[in-house]
Amino acid sequence: MYCNGRRVGFAIKREPSKSELAALKVLTPVTEGAGVVNGEEINRDKSGHMMYLRASFKRVFGSFNSESFHLIDPRGIIGQELSIFFFRSSHK
Repeated sequence: MYCNGRRVGFAIKREPSKSELAALKVLTPVTEGAGVVNGEEINRDKSGHMMYLRASFKRVFGSFNSESFHLIDPRGIIGQELSIFFFRSSHK
């Protein structure tokens, strides 16, 4: 799999299921936000709710072994509302 011209991982191509297509259709008008979609709206049972988070993130490289993603608010300011950090660990 490639992102911005760089190899970042592995992926396989497959056809989306009906419930996945329904979920994407429901979330199309959402530009940013977080919430819960009712299971009936996305062709699942009533108890099959789906949580979502749609936003813009800034990717920051700390070193070869670390990177982070920071939530950017609509004004373009990086706040401390949500940050996700990834660290590579070595197994010995």
